[in-house]
Amino acid sequence: MPAGAATQTVSVQATVVKPLTLAKLQDLNLGTVTLNPGSWSGATVGISESGVFSCANPNTTCIGAVQPAQFSVVGSNNQVVRVTAPNVTLVNQANSSNTLLLTVDAPATISIPNSGNKGVTFGVGGSVTLSSSTANGTYSGTLNVTVDYQ
Repeated sequence: MPAGAATQTVSVQATVVKPLTLAKLQDLNLGTVTLNPGSWSGATVGISESGVFSCANPNTTCIGAVQPAQFSVVGSNNQVVRVTAPNVTLVNQANSSNTLLLTVDAPATISIPNSGNKGVTFGVGGSVTLSSSTANGTYSGTLNVTVDYQ
């Protein structure tokens, strides 16, 4: 050994995880919203990631089957998964110049437990804000959900 040389050891570790699998179980649906006459704004209609529906503004009447989107994520046990779901522009199918912004309600993270389950199911909801000038028609868009290990 050369004079003044020093040696140190460190431990080495690597964690290997299974690839994540994300499956869609159901689409998000806000039902049918009837706008009351008059001049008004700021009516929010939405559904939370847990499925709680909100249509409490007196200027709107909501009917129909509503549901949050639902997904199943499968991966390695005892891992935390980050969920990314950006807001969605919904386009009126009769006139593409009319749009609504769906503000997404999604969990920030999901924990995959060590329970032997075949994945974890989670919901994604969202809300839109309507006014008396919102054009009638069916609005639709694509909700992109991404999961990755934290």
